[in-house]
Amino acid sequence: MRFSEQWLREWVNPALSSEQLGAQLTMAGLELDALEPTAPAFAGVFVAKILEAVQHPDADKLRVCQVDDGSGTPLQVVCGAPNARAGLLAAFARVGARLPGGLNIGQAKLRGVESFGMLCGASELGLDGYNDGLLELPADAPVGSDVRSYLKLDDQIFELGITPNRGDCLSILGLARETAAQNNMALGGPELVVVPAASEASITVTVSAPAACPRYCVRVIEGLNAEAVTPLWLTENLRRSGLRPIHPIVDVANYVMLELGQPLHAFDLERLHGGLEVRMARTDESMLGLDGKTLNLEADMLVIADQSAPVALAGIIGGQDSGVKTGTTRIVLESAYFTPEAIAGRARRFGLHTDAAHRFERGTDPELPRIAIERASELICSLYGGIPGVVSEYLSHEHMPQRAPILLRRARIERILGFSVGDQAVEGILQRLGILLESMAEDLAEGWRATPPSHRHDLSIEVDLIEELARLHGYDQLPARLPSAPLSIAARPENRLDLNALKERMVSLGYREVISYSFVDAPLLEKLTPDQSPLILANPISSEMAAMRTTLWAGLISTLKYNLNRQQTRARLFETGLRFVPQPTELKQE
Repeated sequence: MRFSEQWLREWVNPALSSEQLGAQLTMAGLELDALEPTAPAFAGVFVAKILEAVQHPDADKLRVCQVDDGSGTPLQVVCGAPNARAGLLAAFARVGARLPGGLNIGQAKLRGVESFGMLCGASELGLDGYNDGLLELPADAPVGSDVRSYLKLDDQIFELGITPNRGDCLSILGLARETAAQNNMALGGPELVVVPAASEASITVTVSAPAACPRYCVRVIEGLNAEAVTPLWLTENLRRSGLRPIHPIVDVANYVMLELGQPLHAFDLERLHGGLEVRMARTDESMLGLDGKTLNLEADMLVIADQSAPVALAGIIGGQDSGVKTGTTRIVLESAYFTPEAIAGRARRFGLHTDAAHRFERGTDPELPRIAIERASELICSLYGGIPGVVSEYLSHEHMPQRAPILLRRARIERILGFSVGDQAVEGILQRLGILLESMAEDLAEGWRATPPSHRHDLSIEVDLIEELARLHGYDQLPARLPSAPLSIAARPENRLDLNALKERMVSLGYREVISYSFVDAPLLEKLTPDQSPLILANPISSEMAAMRTTLWAGLISTLKYNLNRQQTRARLFETGLRFVPQPTELKQE
């Protein structure tokens, strides 16, 4: 999980440095794998406006630009970027600027034309995920302002190793909840509003597999601006989280997924045939995925289908024939809760690993789909225009996950952790985690009845809650105590000889210890103990190892014979071990 530190601090801002925050998350079980700057060091780069761009007199691929960098005097700059044009706001490195890689910008002459500085693309600034050409800045970017400050590039990128049981932390919201709980702070973030319907537009939805999809929300949004582009602030948040911009609508869906942890999908309404049905795939069905590959579906795969064919592999990947594209103005926005059992393993059958499948396999919050579709609707309508229709929601209470209360006992806490935790500390920690507590009832005198929140699928038994107490208390704050046990010297009977001492005595007399198999030759055993019937193996390794020994002599004699056959005439042997004597009801070992 990659995320921007600045984005997290918009939700919760503890008084910790980047390194301290990373260490705190690691001690909380969210291991910090990497901490790196969002952009390499550079200086002297400012927002500038191209006033004029004309063809270079001696080079077809160069343009001579007049640039306003806010200094009061337009500067002449020679530029080779294909998107250099009058009116464009771009990043401009003045003479004396230092760019990544140790490049210093000076006055130069290109094909006989003086150039006072350099118009920069994203690659020159060390920024990945942008198109080639100049880095295009929004029209409201203040000319003359420092690009590093304007883009908030003094930021750190955290990369965490999230364990499979903590799927709730695969979002800024989840990480902010965790950070707020660790630091006993209130959770902030943007206000999540309900977008009222401005039209009656809707689409018919049928859920034929409620056990796999207990909650399914869709909304039609019409009248979108087909010429709109993804704003730079949203692109930057995606880039810093490891995603590239694809399409304005897809970018909003990915943004909400990173922000709240709820994967979304958008269909082009014009490319759908009739209503939608959430069902299991049928025999011999196939679908062309967004990656251009044909997916041959199987009967245990959940799909979203229109009246003609599957249009998405639920929770994994959308279909190319129904996805949004350039020029899309009417969409169907989908937000659903798919159970982990319905999604797990299906993506791997096709060699896929998508962000949506990664989250659904680990379990998403079943209460989140309605909130997420409202958040996405707000962003889409505010950024790209559009008329939102009503939210159609299917909900099967019978198949929704049930959060059963867990009995948490004081005595159990002390037994597991090795020290006593006060009632006030227990209640404070669990309530910061969003766990509902009941402790005033008479039948709860020994502890609490705790109900985990819907986003914590990993809390199901008492020791899970005790682990949370230790985690929030701080593993490094747990008291360290050496184990203690009473020691005493046991009395040794004088009429018994220690076996090890006996072995050492035999070795001192020139004997060698033998360790032979418990399986021996049955005819030999019959000669040594004719009065005892040994246990015969049903499936012996060989005929010479077919019986369980009733005396140690069988192994000693076989070993002596082996040595004598090899001219080892001085053989003094001894062995200690068990013999196996059949009894009427058991096999006695002695």
